[in-house]
Amino acid sequence: MERTTCLVAGGGPAGMILGLLLARAGVEVTVLEKHGDFLRDFRGDTVHPTTLDLLDELGLGEEFAKLPQRRMNSVQLPIGGAMVTAASFGNIPGRHKYIAMVPQWDLLDLLARAADIEPTFRLRMNTEVTELVREAGRVVGVRYRTKDGATGTIRADLTVACDGRGSILRAAAGLGSHRWATPFDVWWFRIPRHDTDPAGAVPVLTQNRFAIMLDRGDYWQCATLLAKGGDPALRQRQSVEVIMRSLADAVPWLADRTDVLRDWDQVQLLDVQLDRLDRWYADGLLCLGDAAHAMSPVGGVGINLAVQDAVAAARILAPKLLSRTVTAAELARVQRRRTLPTVLTQTVQRIIHALLVGPAVEGRRNLSNAQRAPLALRLFRRIPLVRDLPPLFVSRGVLPEHAPDFARRPPVR
Repeated sequence: MERTTCLVAGGGPAGMILGLLLARAGVEVTVLEKHGDFLRDFRGDTVHPTTLDLLDELGLGEEFAKLPQRRMNSVQLPIGGAMVTAASFGNIPGRHKYIAMVPQWDLLDLLARAADIEPTFRLRMNTEVTELVREAGRVVGVRYRTKDGATGTIRADLTVACDGRGSILRAAAGLGSHRWATPFDVWWFRIPRHDTDPAGAVPVLTQNRFAIMLDRGDYWQCATLLAKGGDPALRQRQSVEVIMRSLADAVPWLADRTDVLRDWDQVQLLDVQLDRLDRWYADGLLCLGDAAHAMSPVGGVGINLAVQDAVAAARILAPKLLSRTVTAAELARVQRRRTLPTVLTQTVQRIIHALLVGPAVEGRRNLSNAQRAPLALRLFRRIPLVRDLPPLFVSRGVLPEHAPDFARRPPVR
């Protein structure tokens, strides 16, 4: 039987940030990741200014800047045959006035390399957590299974579930949650991008299609929305080429790419969920990120909220983990710290679902035929306070977290 001070289930952004920060505090921490690498298509790839600030504070900003990336500093809408800027990040405070689009595997590799330097950090790939270990009602570790079928147990003073919205540990703990209905799911796919295409993020809103195209350099990472639960019937009833033809109707410069989707295997489904645990912890267990609060993809904020959770948890829990005196009271402090940004963000997402996304997937919104920007958008662009608030909320969020002193380092040269 193995032992560690803190066991982190899941090697995503929250798990890797938490592992790195705790290791820099001198805490013995083990991260278990069920896959053999971080290569996964259509994982969230948006890195917001709050996370960019954090990387600077950790001394990793310059290394991050070397990763292949695109910088999204505006959101444009196709209206009347032209691209109209609907929002800009140019006026947000801070050094980073953009959202970086970086393959998540590159970010995770960077964090893994930084953490591997720390003598108290261990990352075990191909190792899947299968269940919790309890003694006298307290979580004291996990059981795991490796890719080759070997099984084992790791005891820990604290187990942290960073294993996403399908969290095995969250389910095993039986923590109660509240779930809100969502009106849509998402199809993810990629199409080639040409140098003459616009840059940044391009929403597409037509009578029968609501999509967003994210500039990834040589390709567009595309998300198109469909009515909740409609995926099986649509795949059976229509050809995959319908997606690109409907996009090209609204965005004429895509007309030469209507044949890029040839098979439904090129399109992946995201089952959109929006929920939040009533209590993020049990004695010996803490849930963070999507394991605590599954977010809608609206705004692309899920990853960055998860990272902020991890920073707050590391700052609050590191001293207690070092003295091996973590109690449920400290876990409750983490939840209290992160409840306000989580609740506000999910509330805004629910409003957007009701006012914009729901009507769009039902075919009650159409901008593609407009010859000029709607009055509401024109007024929005002319009033500075109103214009700058949504980009500020999306890019910096509520109650941003900063690296604790014990985790800060000078830039890696």
